[in-house]
Amino acid sequence: MALFSSKPKEAAPSLPVHVGIIMDGNGRWAKKRGLPRKAGHVEGAKTFRTIVRYCSEVGIKYLTVYAFSTENWKRPSDEVSALMKLFKSYLEEAITDFRDDNIVIRFIGDKSGFSPELQKLMDDNEECARDRSGMVLNIAMNYGSRDEIVRAVKSISRDVKSGALGEDDINAELISSRLYTAGQPDPDLIIRPSGEYRISNFMLWQSAYTEFVIMNKLWPDFKKSDLDEALAIYAQRSRRYGGV
Repeated sequence: MALFSSKPKEAAPSLPVHVGIIMDGNGRWAKKRGLPRKAGHVEGAKTFRTIVRYCSEVGIKYLTVYAFSTENWKRPSDEVSALMKLFKSYLEEAITDFRDDNIVIRFIGDKSGFSPELQKLMDDNEECARDRSGMVLNIAMNYGSRDEIVRAVKSISRDVKSGALGEDDINAELISSRLYTAGQPDPDLIIRPSGEYRISNFMLWQSAYTEFVIMNKLWPDFKKSDLDEALAIYAQRSRRYGGV
């Protein structure tokens, strides 16, 4: 029996408003089965579709998934090439695949690192979902949190130089407003499958008071029941934000 109903409902007090997921373990999943790493990415994409819809169904308001980091370009060229082809196939399908889902799609990260064809597909997906009112899905592609913070600082410094901002105007709220997630609440919960105890340059600024759940399961094997377990663990946490 699921710990949380799969029927749409209002977010309960114990349900996180914003969940982040570091989708990790595709390559190891494939290696364990004697398959090429790209096979793990294909299976991981299937899991992504399932978990995104489930998060929407249980009442999560914001979901941010880590799909491709700024460091992932360092992987073998054949794997990066396979990933780009997978992204293209997924983005083409997503326009119709998520057509009937009330999910707002946003891409966070430096889109300019991708081919013009991929950039257009990202824009098309965002445009198709623009008028929806349901869960906001942030797909982090060519995303790195240090790069995100550097970009925010440069943006603020330009405004200071032009006189639009003064030194006393710079505070945490201003920095947050210059991040890719501007206007969104910080993540309440970040889930990392695969058993690795690293944040991997994911939402460093936003996760100052985030609860973390590490799960010893590779991403392609991640099920709805695993999300239920993570949400149940989160519901038992006492969040004090530095207080008593």
